[in-house]
Amino acid sequence: MITLYHCLSARSFRPLWMLEELQAPYQLHMLPFPPRALQRSYLDLNPLGTVPLLVDGTTRMTESAAMCQYLAERLDPQNQHGLAVRPDEADFGAWLNGLHHGEATLTFPQTIVLRYGRFEPPERKLPQAAQDYSKWFLARLRGIDATLAASPSGYLCAGRFTAADVSVGYALMLAGYLDLETSFPPAVAAYWQRLQQRDGFQRALAAQARAAAAQGVAVTHSPEAPAQR
Repeated sequence: MITLYHCLSARSFRPLWMLEELQAPYQLHMLPFPPRALQRSYLDLNPLGTVPLLVDGTTRMTESAAMCQYLAERLDPQNQHGLAVRPDEADFGAWLNGLHHGEATLTFPQTIVLRYGRFEPPERKLPQAAQDYSKWFLARLRGIDATLAASPSGYLCAGRFTAADVSVGYALMLAGYLDLETSFPPAVAAYWQRLQQRDGFQRALAAQARAAAAQGVAVTHSPEAPAQR
């Protein structure tokens, strides 16, 4: 059975959401935030001290966007859920691009905002950097907005909801914690509302809340850290 190590609403929410969309069995281990400081034993499992960590037999993964692809292909080889886009489909490249765009282009600038706008002590905060990277993130939404405005399905590629939407959707979720959601362009705002209504998304939210309560992990910590993957 797959085991996922997770902090509340951190990047590890991507594979959690995928697991719920796939309705696959898994074990969810909740960690205090940040685990590298508050649960030092976790470093024995993941020397980086970051989340997520996904363990599937001898497979160990620490990159959330890669986990989305892995789970879509590993747990659904016939693609009955449609979360993967196959190499023989026209939108295979667009799918891969969306998977990586969600992390490398959209989540990255938000980690700068989090670090220098919220997590550093007052003497190390850099308000100008936080403001600049907030604008950087919002500017990078223009491409997503254009894609969605031209999409009959309302999703990023292949005419259906896929793992690429999970990857980008998490970046939009994180933006909500940074009070950037009100600045989403129209198609992105409507898209984010649709994503939140998905049963898989709602089940993932409920799963992390249940697991945190059962495992005695506080849910008051900030949702992300600059080093979390």
